[in-house]
This record gives sequence, C-alpha cells and structure tokens, in this order.
Amino acid sequence: MKFPRFAAIVLLSLAALPAYAQDFIAGIPRNETLIIQGTPQQNADWFNVWAPGGGGSANVNGLQQLTTDTFWFINPEGGPDAWQNALATEPPAYNADFTQMTVKLRKGVYWSDGVEFTSDDVVYTVKTQIDHPGMSWSAPFSVNVASVENPDPQTVVFHLKKPNSRFHTLFTVRWNAAWIMPKHVFEKAGDPLAFKNNPPVSLSAYVLQSYDKGGNWTIWKLRDDWQRTSIGMAAKEPPQVKYVVYRAAGNPEARVIEQRNHNLDVINDMAPEGMFAMMRDSKSVASWLKGFPFAHPDPTLPSVLLNTKKPPFDNKDVRWALALMIDIRAVALGSYRGAANLAALATPPTGSAPDDYYAPMQDWLTNFELDTGSRKIKPYDPNISAQIATMVRGQWGDQIPTDPKQLQRTFGFGWWKQDVQAATELLQKAGFKKSGNQWLKPDGTPFTIRLQVEGDAIPTLARAGTVIAQQWSQNGIATKVDVAGPTNGQRLSTGDYEAAIYWSIETWGGHPDLSFFLDSYHSEFIKPLGQIQPPRNLQRWQDPRLDQIIAKNRSIAFDSPDVTKVGQDFLKLAVEEMPMIPLMAYNKFAPFDTTYWTNYPSAENPYSASGPNWSNIRYMVTGLKANPDAPKN
Repeated sequence: MKFPRFAAIVLLSLAALPAYAQDFIAGIPRNETLIIQGTPQQNADWFNVWAPGGGGSANVNGLQQLTTDTFWFINPEGGPDAWQNALATEPPAYNADFTQMTVKLRKGVYWSDGVEFTSDDVVYTVKTQIDHPGMSWSAPFSVNVASVENPDPQTVVFHLKKPNSRFHTLFTVRWNAAWIMPKHVFEKAGDPLAFKNNPPVSLSAYVLQSYDKGGNWTIWKLRDDWQRTSIGMAAKEPPQVKYVVYRAAGNPEARVIEQRNHNLDVINDMAPEGMFAMMRDSKSVASWLKGFPFAHPDPTLPSVLLNTKKPPFDNKDVRWALALMIDIRAVALGSYRGAANLAALATPPTGSAPDDYYAPMQDWLTNFELDTGSRKIKPYDPNISAQIATMVRGQWGDQIPTDPKQLQRTFGFGWWKQDVQAATELLQKAGFKKSGNQWLKPDGTPFTIRLQVEGDAIPTLARAGTVIAQQWSQNGIATKVDVAGPTNGQRLSTGDYEAAIYWSIETWGGHPDLSFFLDSYHSEFIKPLGQIQPPRNLQRWQDPRLDQIIAKNRSIAFDSPDVTKVGQDFLKLAVEEMPMIPLMAYNKFAPFDTTYWTNYPSAENPYSASGPNWSNIRYMVTGLKANPDAPKN
C-alpha cells in the first residue's frame, strides 16, 4: 500500500527542516554520536533542574536523562530486573510503622568536577528544598519529612511526620524523581531558585559539551571518569556512545526526513502514517515491535476525562452512558490506524499490568453487570481486540498475530460494547429526555459537550477526540471539539473543561503498585474548580471508598503480595463509577535508525525505556553498540 498524501507532506516539509541540520555536530565524529529528538529550549542557558526557571526545558534536553542521579530506578518495561539500585546500594529500609526510612549509599561515586558524592549532598538536597518553597520537590519533602540525618557518609535516615510506606518513591525514577543536588556548588550560589547552574556538574556518565544559545541543540560528552558513577559501576563494558546530541528536529514529517538522512537516530513520536511508511520503505529502521503496530506502549493511559465537579458528569449513569455510545473500533482506526492497545481498566496495559491485572481480571470484567434502570447488562466484550485485528489484517497480513494471547498483548484484552439502547436507558434513569435527536438534561436544556483536546502536539489523541465527538453527536449529544493548544495543561489543572482526551493515570509500568498516581487521588488533595488540582486526579473524582483503598495501600509495604489485591479493588471501583473512560495505552511511534547504532531496546530485549524524555534512557545510551558497518567519519 502506498501513502501518496504522506509523501506529498514529506516533500512540503523539507522547508520545515532546521537550517542547522548539517552543522550541529561540526567537529564531532558522527560514528561516535547518538542524535536524539529534543525540544526547542525556552531558556537555553538554564541548567537548574531543581527550579522552574527553565520553563521545564531542562527536563527534555538531556540534562536529567544524562547527568542527574538519585537512589533508585524502575524500568517501566518490567521484567525480573525492573528495580535498579543507583546511588543506593539496596532497597529502602523502613521501620515497623513506616515512620523512618534508612538509605545506604554507594561509595566511590564522584561529581564530574572531582568532588566525592556523600550523604551530605542528600541532606542538603532535602533541607534546601524544604527551606525554599517553589523548588521542584519542596512540597512533598515539606509534607513528609520531620527531620533527616546522616550518621556517616554512606547512610541517610529520614524521620517522617506520619507513616508512609511509599516515601521512597520520591527518590525512585519512573520518568524523573528527586535528583540529588551538588552541595558544594549550590551552597555558594546564593538563591537556589535563581541559580542557572551553568555549566552543570554531573553525577552521571555524561557532562555538558556545548549548547546552542537559541535552544536548538545540546551536546553531552562521556565523562573521562565515567566509571566513578552509579551507572558506570553497573556497566559490564565501557559505553560506546561518546557524544549524545539532543536537537530540535521540526514537525513529525521533518523528523522522518531527518532520520532517512541519518541525521536523527532516535525519534520521540510521530504520526502512525509516518511510522508505517518508515517500516515499509527503510532498511535501517528498528522499532519496539518488529511487526505491526511497531509502537512503544508507554505506561500512560489516554482516557476521556470527565469533570466530576460539573453536572451532569457528577452522575455515574451519565458517565456510563457516554462510554456505551463509543464504538472503540472506530476510535482505534481513526486515531492509531488500528495500532491501538485497548484498555478497559483504569491502568495502562503495559509493563507488568497485563500479568498483574488484565489477565487475572478477565473473568470479573466478563461477568460485570451494569444496572441501566430497566435491566441488567454485561457490557464487556473480550473479543473487540480480535475484531480490530481482523480489520487491519488485510493490510498487514501475517504481521498480525492469530494466537489469542498475542492478540491481547498487541491490541488489548477487550473493551465495552457500543450499546446505544443501554445508554438511552441510563440517561432516562438519570432524568434525561429526548426531543427528536437531541437529549435534554433534567432541567430541559440541551445536553451539549465541549470535548477538549490538545491538538497537533499529540495527533493520535486529537483524532480520537474527533471520532468520539462524532459518535456522541450522532447519538443526540451535540459535541464540539475544543482545541486547547498550549493552554491545555492549565485548563485541565484548573478544571476549566467538561470532557477532555488526555491522561490522569500514569504507572510505574514495571511494578504492580499503583501509588504513582493513586496516592494523589485521595480526597485531601481535591481543589475547588478554578484552583490548580495537584497532579493526576484531573477529573477530581472523590469517593470515601477510594480514600479507604488509598489508605490501605499506604499501610502495606511496596513489595507486599497485597499490592495487587488493593490495585484490583481500585480498578473494580473505577469500572463501577467510570470517573474517566479509559481508552488505550499511549502507543508512541518512535523508530530508531540503525545506521550508526544497534542494540536498541525492544519488546524482545526490554532492558531500558527508549523514550528520549525518560530518564531511564541512560541505560539505553550506555547499552548501545556501534554498527561495524557504519560510515567512517
């Protein structure tokens, strides 16, 4: 199958390529350099990852991915080695009631300027951020830490204000975490909120080489003493990547051109059409999955967020009615061209979740009953994923698996049946009436919805919003897609929306504990509309049963066998209440160019996260192998 429209877009996108495309690594050997898609920097001179002066740019230019470090990492891909000790030599040690946590630190780790890392740096990090509200981890440290002490250079003891079996997660990297500050640098810098930290000293394997003042690229170089870092100590052989470049690479079509020209080794995301064209036409491209859908499933859950503080979305019958009006097959085809991993549960079907939750809960989902007010129905369809596979098999042939278990891992375990009659009964149960093809709310006014999407920044989710808006409108609820663009985050956090296509659930991925998002769902964090809601519970869902589940999870150890039991309790409650409508995993189309580098992580070899923004990518960078057939330059 050809993609003429895509080809035309690519040709037009030549003009979108940055002018510096051929000059950004002048003087650096290409065959020693890994080039990664970055983001244009708002304040290129800012390298203080502990303060917000960079407008968030310090998180996506390689700084936190290549130079920072903390106690532990969790590989979001899962596996037996998902937990990784970094600056700590062992997992956290709590006392019996989880009011004290002791951390043993690795000896022999050095900052890039030759100063040894010790427990003094940790104590300084915590106390400084408590004393300076507005720093990145000031709030959670202030809420949790009564005092912190370091009886010796390799030991830190945290005394907590109240029991918290999840305190260690502040220092555990999923995407980022509480990075340790260099005491010897910041104690001389004055106000830590105003300090640019330029150039930054590094606690990991790479240091700053140079950067573009205009914010287009940043270059990092392997430390001469890379062995004196936590990742260096864990390495089995020297890293082969000597230089890492984070560079802006234009729009999604321009990224395709740059990778075809071998000027971009790692792409963060692109539209499905671009990915499919790359996989069909290029001989030098690798992907997370060898066959369709090729994409990498992030432990993030795109959903229809429903603002439960705005009527009628405060009524679960209305929320369920909206879910049952959706034909998820059309959504999967319209957004991802069928390359979607469906999610009926309120956790992404990635990492360890298929084994921890999806497979064990299939019987419960199949037998789940919903009272429409007129009858009881069983809305779950375990065969929808297989139906989507059949729809795309004609295009992709034997790349589409036939084994039921493989189908579940590729397309999801199932979803809700589109059942307009049941949705009608639920709305009638909630006091709605229909006039012609228009639903009227109990007060007699038309039921209309503004469905917010971010826009071109995430094209797959914008497309999903368009499809869902059409389906709701066809079934009597006039729905308008509201493109929020750069205001999307602010509007979601202040509750300035009715429904939105976004996510409020992100998980560890490689661990069954749901605390990464679940802890923030407690009612103690609910803010009135107009005020900024703390991260993740953007739908402002509030329920005493939810609080009880969260409290129970806080009272058990992180690795307790009861973690999955508590997790299932949450997932069942979320199905019953439907505070958001889970759609699918966040599949990212992120191809790798193998011209210069091989041994990229994949579904068969998931040794590391692969997304450029993930701090876990440091394991990928140090694990890549030089292609012996690469051009010599």
